[in-house]
Amino acid sequence: MRGGRFRKFKSDINVVPYIDVMLVLLVIFMVVAPLTTPGVVNLPSAEQTSQPPTAYIEISMRKDRDGFYEYTIGLKQHQQGKARSQRLDRPALMEKLREAHKTNPTYPVLIAAEDKSEYGDVVKLISDVKRVGIQRVGLATK
Repeated sequence: MRGGRFRKFKSDINVVPYIDVMLVLLVIFMVVAPLTTPGVVNLPSAEQTSQPPTAYIEISMRKDRDGFYEYTIGLKQHQQGKARSQRLDRPALMEKLREAHKTNPTYPVLIAAEDKSEYGDVVKLISDVKRVGIQRVGLATK
C-alpha cells in the first residue's frame, strides 16, 4: 500500500485468447468444408410395401455405351408375369407413358434405375412421370 491507494485484484478469466483460437478454428473449418466431397452414397434398401400393386407400369432406366440413358417401359402384372417391353429414348418414353396411362389410369408407375444412374436424372424422370398425370410413382429397391 504505497501512497494510500488500494489495489483491487481481478478475479475474472481473460477469454480473449480463447476467442482467438475459436476464430482460427472456425476459419479453418469454413475453408476445409467445401473442399471435401462426399464419396459414394449408399442408398438404403427398403422392405416391400404391405400391399404391393397387382398391376403396374414399369420403367427401367440404364446407360448405354455412349453415356446416354436408355429407357424400357412395360405393363407388368403379377398373375401374368412380364409383359412385352420396348427400348425407347426420352420423348418416345413420355409418349408411350401417356398412352399407357390413358388405357390404364389406375396403374401406378415403378421406376427401376441401375446403380450407376445419377440422382438428378432419376428425380427428373419422376417429375416428368408426374407431369403426365400419374400420381403414384415408386422406386424399385434391392
